[in-house]
Amino acid sequence: MIIPVDELETDTLLNIIEAFVLREGTDYGSEEVSLKEKIQQVHQQLKSGDALLVYSELHESVNIVPASQFNTD
Repeated sequence: MIIPVDELETDTLLNIIEAFVLREGTDYGSEEVSLKEKIQQVHQQLKSGDALLVYSELHESVNIVPASQFNTD
């Protein structure tokens, strides 16, 4: 189930994004990117629709996935 990001409290959304960024351990290449910048980038992707906030009933968890990889059929 897709969770509309505009229906969440800002602090809640930012905490979800921070947990995602820390969990993913994303490699940004040779350029150092701060945690704050990573959170801002993911937040922007969620706001623009490039990424989606998805709740899994099976796993009872929330994840952030690229919109292009989410099957909406």
